[in-house]
Amino acid sequence: MNEWRSRMTDILDGHVHMGPIEQERAMLAAADACGIARTGLVAIQDPWSGEGLPEALYMKWRYPERFYVFAGLNHATRLSQGKVRTESLADQARRFAAIGCDGMKMIEGKPTSRQRMDVPVTDPYFADYWACVEDLGLPIVWHVNDPEEFWDPALTPKWAADRNWGYGPADVQKETLYAEVDEVLARHPNLKITFAHFYFLSADLPRAARFLEAHPNVHLDLAPGVEMLYNISRHPDAGRDFFLRHRDRITLGTDLFSSLTPEQAVARTGITFRWLETQDEFRVPGFADYLLGPPEDGIIRGLSLPDEVLSRIYGKTLMSLAGATPARLDVAGAGALCDDIARIATELSGKEQDTQAAKVARAFKSS
Repeated sequence: MNEWRSRMTDILDGHVHMGPIEQERAMLAAADACGIARTGLVAIQDPWSGEGLPEALYMKWRYPERFYVFAGLNHATRLSQGKVRTESLADQARRFAAIGCDGMKMIEGKPTSRQRMDVPVTDPYFADYWACVEDLGLPIVWHVNDPEEFWDPALTPKWAADRNWGYGPADVQKETLYAEVDEVLARHPNLKITFAHFYFLSADLPRAARFLEAHPNVHLDLAPGVEMLYNISRHPDAGRDFFLRHRDRITLGTDLFSSLTPEQAVARTGITFRWLETQDEFRVPGFADYLLGPPEDGIIRGLSLPDEVLSRIYGKTLMSLAGATPARLDVAGAGALCDDIARIATELSGKEQDTQAAKVARAFKSS
């Protein structure tokens, strides 16, 4: 096993996914194997199953010093044409903040999300939400777009096509999504947003620089998108210059998820650490998880960033947005929220199910 670990300590990984609470020990083992001290759990809600946010709240409850939670929205009312009752998006954000969530996670901007709910983020449906989050000062981790090759069937990787991450002329286009974000930022310039996966601008660093310069409250995270590593590796000197100039605008993300083995977790984080910290040339190891693609996909060339820059990327910048320590969880309030998520899942799916939300609610009540 390639045990490449960072030379830095007290690392905060701001983009991690928690699966079922039965994977609690696996999540801890993966983070420990990688030397990740604290994590930001990005919690996308699946309103049909009641999964996503409850599991992240559970980990925050169990390990309050270790886990930040960025909470996703529940769109069940919109998806059911009003048959299922949920709070407004703004009221959801207020509730998340009140129970101790550290920020918001948005997937509204990924093309597959747009396929499920064809509502632009500029629509009045989102208007009160944007104003609320701006007023609260909640940081957002937001996935917008996908790699440009996903719109070309000849270039879409098999692992992406297998997940239906391939798009055609009938799907929302990449520049349309970027234009919608520009409109949101023009209306709400004080929003604190970290765009996941480098905002899928790694193939155009001048454009990424212009975007950061135009929007002082915007940041980029490094969650692979393995194409980011390949794109920047084609011009490593330009990449290093970008990271040095924008050292306060970049945060660590690895896209770790709790179903990974420790070996896979080390592969995923190791390629990012090695890319940032060394001048090595290397490939993705063969035992990496399938979302990183096969080793022959390309060469990664290291940026050899100084420790002062690494310390910002590895935690200081995200802590300036979300707090030096995770917010305290209101367990009773979180339990009530999980009860509501479980109810919504039952009503929306039309079937009784022992959801993750119900399990977490019971755990909170028994504590």
